[in-house]
Amino acid sequence: MFVDHLSLANFRTYPGLDLPLAPGLTVFVGPNGVGKTNIVEAIDWAATLGSHRVSGNGPLITTGSDQAIIRVRVNRGGQRTVLEYELNAARANRVRINRATPVRAREALGTLHTVLFSPEDLTLVKGDPSHRRRFLDDLATAMRPVLGAARSDYDRALKQRNALLKSARRSRGFSDSDRATLAVWNDQLARAGAAVMGARLQLLKALEPEVDRAYQQLTDGPKHVSLGYESSSVAPGADQEALEHFSVTDLYELMMNAFERMARHERDRGITLVGPHRDDLVIRLGDTPARGYASHGETWSTALALRLGSWYVHLADDPARGSAPVLILDDVFAELDARRRRRLAELVRQAEQVLVTAAVDEDLPAALLEDSPTVIEVEPGAVWNRAASSAEPESGPEPGSGGNQNAPQAEQP
Repeated sequence: MFVDHLSLANFRTYPGLDLPLAPGLTVFVGPNGVGKTNIVEAIDWAATLGSHRVSGNGPLITTGSDQAIIRVRVNRGGQRTVLEYELNAARANRVRINRATPVRAREALGTLHTVLFSPEDLTLVKGDPSHRRRFLDDLATAMRPVLGAARSDYDRALKQRNALLKSARRSRGFSDSDRATLAVWNDQLARAGAAVMGARLQLLKALEPEVDRAYQQLTDGPKHVSLGYESSSVAPGADQEALEHFSVTDLYELMMNAFERMARHERDRGITLVGPHRDDLVIRLGDTPARGYASHGETWSTALALRLGSWYVHLADDPARGSAPVLILDDVFAELDARRRRRLAELVRQAEQVLVTAAVDEDLPAALLEDSPTVIEVEPGAVWNRAASSAEPESGPEPGSGGNQNAPQAEQP
C-alpha cells in the first residue's frame, strides 16, 4: 500500500499543506526544525491514531486553532480510500471515510498501515516498560483493530478500579458496597486484561523470529535477539514462560487470582498493582538483557530490528499484493555508521513506499539514491519537489481562504 496524497490544515507548523506522493522512495530534505518530521508524523497518525512524539492532541494543533485536519488518500492494491481525520482539542477525534458522515476515529483503524522508526525508538531498548507495552499494543492493534476496543475497556476499568481503591484508602476501610463494586471492576478488568495479554503473547510468537532475522541482516554479529513476556500477574517464583501456553480463559483466572493475592497491598497503596499496565517486554541479546548491557551500536541495531521485525510480521500476516505497510525512517541514517546505513538501505528497498527524512543529502547512503528517489525540499511551512525546481512551494491555503479545493477545510464548530 502507499499514500498518494496528503493534505493538512492547522497541523503543527502547517496552516495548510497539499502534497502529492508516489510509491517508491521519497526523501524529505531540510534543516532541523523546518517541519520534515511533522509530515511523516501526520501520515503515521492516520494509521495509528497516535503520535510517536507526544501523547495528546494539543501539540499537534496549530496554536490559536481548536482543530487540525489530516487527510490521506490510501492506495491499496489499486483501491483508493480517503481518510479525513478531525483532531479536536476539546472533544473526541473523528474521521470521514470516503467523505461519508464522520464516525469515531477508531473506525478507520486497519485502512492504512505504517511502520515508523525514529531516534525516539531507542527508548524501546533503554527506556521504561511503558514504551515497550505501547509498542506491542500498537502493533497488535494495527494487525487486529478489534483489540482497540479491549484496550479502551481496560483503560476505563483500570481508572474506575483505581478510583475505588484510592477512595477506600482515604476512608481507611472497605464497606460492603465497596467490596461489591470492587468485584465488578475486578471482573471487567480481568476480562479486558486477558484479551490484551493474549494478543501480546500471540504477537510475540510471530515477532521474535522476525526481530532476530532483522538483527542478523543489520549486523551479521554472533548474538541473537530473543523476546520474552514478564507479567505482573504471575506469582513470584512461578514460571513466566508458561504463559505462552495460556488461553484467554487461563489469563482471566490468572488475573483474578492475582487480585486476590495482592488485595491487601492494593488497599494499602490505593492503586492496582497487577495487570497488563504493569507488564514488560524483555529483550535479550545473547544471554544478557539488552537494557543496561547493550552497547550504543547494539542498542540502535536492536531498536531498528524491532521495527523491521514489525514490518516483516505485517507481510507474513497479509501477503496479498498491496498490503505491505508504508515504511517511515525519520532522521535515522545520520545516526548510523556506514555499514548499518548500507545494510538498512538494502533492506528498505523491498517496501512499496518508503518515506525518509534527512537534514542533508550526505546523510543518505549511496545505495538508497540508486533508485532515483523523489526528493522533497522542506522549508518552514512549505515544501516542493526538487525535480520541479521552478514549481511554487506546495503549501496549501489558509483554511477557509477559498484556495486549492483539494486542501482539507476545518469544519466550523
